[in-house]
Amino acid sequence: MSMFSNPFSLKSKLGRCLCGRHATPEAHAAAERAAGLDAETRYREIVASGVMRAMFPHDAQRRAFLKAVGASTAAAAVATFFPLGTATEVFAQTGTPEKTDLKVGFIPITCATPIIMAHPMGFYKKHGLNVEVVKTAGWAVVRDKTINKEYDAAHMLAPMPLAISQGLGSNPIPFVAAAIENINGQSFTLGIKHKDKMDVKSWKGLKFAIPYDFSMHNYLLRYLLAENGIDPDTDVQLRVVPPPEMVANLRAENIDGFLAPDNVAQRAVFDGVGFIHSLSKTMWDGHPCCSFAASKEFISTMPNTYAALLRAIVDATGYASKAENRKAIAEAIAPAAYLNAPPIVLEQVLVGKYADGLGNIKDDPKRVDFDPFPWESFAVWMLTQMKRWGQVKGDVDYKTIANQVFLATDAAKVMKEMGLTPPATTSKSFSVMGKVFDPSKPEEYVASFAIKRA
Repeated sequence: MSMFSNPFSLKSKLGRCLCGRHATPEAHAAAERAAGLDAETRYREIVASGVMRAMFPHDAQRRAFLKAVGASTAAAAVATFFPLGTATEVFAQTGTPEKTDLKVGFIPITCATPIIMAHPMGFYKKHGLNVEVVKTAGWAVVRDKTINKEYDAAHMLAPMPLAISQGLGSNPIPFVAAAIENINGQSFTLGIKHKDKMDVKSWKGLKFAIPYDFSMHNYLLRYLLAENGIDPDTDVQLRVVPPPEMVANLRAENIDGFLAPDNVAQRAVFDGVGFIHSLSKTMWDGHPCCSFAASKEFISTMPNTYAALLRAIVDATGYASKAENRKAIAEAIAPAAYLNAPPIVLEQVLVGKYADGLGNIKDDPKRVDFDPFPWESFAVWMLTQMKRWGQVKGDVDYKTIANQVFLATDAAKVMKEMGLTPPATTSKSFSVMGKVFDPSKPEEYVASFAIKRA
């Protein structure tokens, strides 16, 4: 990480920006964002730099002042005469977007609810943006179009920014998960002819679809199989199938089942071709699935646009988290331009009262939920599974990668602006199938599994 100087350092040059290496303070801030500094620090330094530049137009004068009184005294003196804290808050909230016409790609699944609903329900416009949400066929297409800048940002599976940043499946490009789109909301679904296979141990020899190699679906399905003594690489077949094509493949018996977003599972029930074996939350209640993702280049070159986009999505996520809004959201995202699904299917997912395909009506209001906070410990867990199944080789700097890709600090700030209450920390422990995950001990966690490739 690059270390940029502050305006109260004798080494700083304020002729053009904080460190003298950029044409403007905004360009400096963009570089800091790329380096991973949080938004509050960036804004504070820009404001402080501007004040010091106004007081001391020449570096020699500023250095003489700092030598005479010291950095801490100088900072205190400036703060006495100029409200740096207030100015920082104003600066942070009033940056004009560098670009207002944007394209954001998405896959038509309920996991993308905040990104999708923000269009018909006006959240993008509320935050000064004209966003076109573009329905896309598959995850590799979303990845490529975002990397190629056809999309400014995108709905991505939460592990995808981690994979892209490490060069897994593509050239290494710094990407971030700025917010989590949804938690829970996935179903293990089997074809109707497999109603006798409620015991996971009986799944040996079956063919399963997952939406992408770098997905929570891949990792959770592998986890479930391995915990039941089934090696996911030798005892079953795992095939990558785009979510919109899964029901057709189940109907044609090209696959025996899938782990997929709940709207796909519910459509299989609605069409009479499948049944819901279990919800993913029975394995890990509160697990992440999808994210709002962008390249660090987009964030650094358009920091105000990025901030407005993130505010819009976090705002929409807060709205989606309230049960009383779910029916209206189901209606809003049902049309062909979005999910192209019967509203009753989406309502069963979002409200949580649903048919399981086995003759039962179940009621689980938290079947899917929406919480934008990108816990760094989520990223660490995903990295352990990448390591476990051989997607990454050698040593993994779990903490650094998680911190650089899952932007918890920025999300917390925006959540506060939206009236939400972010967590006080960026990491936490949780349990997966009763096994506690400690994010401070990732290698021990990987080593603890009997079935693994690492």
